[in-house]
Amino acid sequence: MRAIIGPNGCGKTTLFNLITGYLQPESGRVVFEGRDIARLALYQVARLGIVRKFQVPSLFAGLTVEENLRIAGAAEPSDLLSRFDLGAVRSQNAGTLAHGQKQWLELAMTLAARPRLLLLDEPAAGLTAAERGKTVELVKGLRKDFGLGIMLIEHDMRFVEALECPVSVMDMGRIIAAGTFAEVRRDPRVREAYLGVAGA
Repeated sequence: MRAIIGPNGCGKTTLFNLITGYLQPESGRVVFEGRDIARLALYQVARLGIVRKFQVPSLFAGLTVEENLRIAGAAEPSDLLSRFDLGAVRSQNAGTLAHGQKQWLELAMTLAARPRLLLLDEPAAGLTAAERGKTVELVKGLRKDFGLGIMLIEHDMRFVEALECPVSVMDMGRIIAAGTFAEVRRDPRVREAYLGVAGA
């Protein structure tokens, strides 16, 4: 698992777009499990097991929670409903869920798609402190229990720190630092990228 952080406009979403095939690179390669996937179509990338969750939950609002999971590929959604604490709302329309529940439902839907690499775009966006803590444990559980590769973009530094995973920092389209959360937080290049003042 790796968190990608950096100021707005630094290239985080572009990176995800290149990995998933939404954008085609002008040069270079995108290598997944030893294969260059840079010029594959979106559906071909998805078939390799690269699954993306966007910042704003993309759900079928007029369908129930359980129906959303079945559409995503869950033949029997009970385990997912239990893991993501959605059992009590399984028959509720997805559009009526609280924001945190919508985030968890979409996480469950990505898992139903049987990913090998999961890309999460700001999974903590809009969450309360309690929801954020629960989401940290859910994401850690996906890594531990299913052995998934996970990359995530995040602006919430408390969330990133709690994940206890390696962090890469982007600025102007490049990785400028990588390491533990504590290491990158101390790096003067990171301070300058975020604050505009070296050593600030």
